[in-house]
Amino acid sequence: MNVTSAKILVVDDDSGVVKLVTKVLHQQGYSQVQGTTQATEVIDICRNFQPDLLLLDLNMPGLSGLEILELLQGETYDFEPVSVIVLTGERAREARIEALRLGARDYIVKPFDFEVVARIKNLLERHLLSKEVYCHNLELEEKVRLRTADLENAHLETVKRLGIAAEYRDDDTGVHVTRMSSYVGRLARALGEPERGSDLIQWAAKLHDIGKIAIPDAILLKPGKLTFEEFEQMKQHTVIGARILSGAQSELLQMAEVIALSHHEKWDGSGYPQGLAGEAIPRVARIVAVCDVFDALTSSRPYKKAWTVEAALEEIRRGRGQHFDPVLVDVFLENFETIVGREWSAHSER
Repeated sequence: MNVTSAKILVVDDDSGVVKLVTKVLHQQGYSQVQGTTQATEVIDICRNFQPDLLLLDLNMPGLSGLEILELLQGETYDFEPVSVIVLTGERAREARIEALRLGARDYIVKPFDFEVVARIKNLLERHLLSKEVYCHNLELEEKVRLRTADLENAHLETVKRLGIAAEYRDDDTGVHVTRMSSYVGRLARALGEPERGSDLIQWAAKLHDIGKIAIPDAILLKPGKLTFEEFEQMKQHTVIGARILSGAQSELLQMAEVIALSHHEKWDGSGYPQGLAGEAIPRVARIVAVCDVFDALTSSRPYKKAWTVEAALEEIRRGRGQHFDPVLVDVFLENFETIVGREWSAHSER
């Protein structure tokens, strides 16, 4: 920005001074100069004109220059407070010191000489340089924000694709993970989880069965009941999933690790792989357990037909305090239409 395009406001109760300073500045090439003799109008003019520099007389009737400086301190600015040079008489030493304390950058003693032009130019150059650096930093911050958003979106998309890939092993549509994780997010919100927390749980839940990629098709897709040995191998998908996700620095993947390991634990301690009971089971895993079982029951698999929603809800009720956290079951049932309704309508039409 060229220094002569800077905005300058001249304030003095003497109209002759305002005209003189304005004329001198115009002669020096400054094209955006305004002047006023009304001290009470200065704040409003600053808000509308947004000057880069304010030439402010200290000794004015009605509202002094010092009072205007105090008012300017209470204003908000996109960049930084307007730079102020105070205009004062030779004997106003204490007033000059007070003006500098209140934020003035410099002072000019009346009557003026050509030194005023040089001092105005120097101050404007510093002000505009700072403004340029500030704007450049804003651009950099925006680029960083956009880049961070791109990376985060890529990260979330990768999580989504990995979850769907795991589901394709025993769900040829891959929609179970999308549907179930939506239930998880809404159940978390119904439990009072803030938006960021519920979103995190929803995304982490997509990887709950990632360990299934290591389970043989002969077991995963078996149409009949699994043998004891086969079921023991199937149960290992929880441990395998946790191992796949372990060691990550991402908060999302750390939560996904917990869910992968513990979403088959049961409230009464009869689940797997660790046999945890009650609140020893991580809360996120307890949330996923309810939603996962409901969607699994109401979905067709090679080894079973889909249950009706009524039968699935009855099974959830029966599991209250045994398979599932009773509080979570109550919230799930009380908010069923909100948590499941939209996805279930689309799901049941297939």
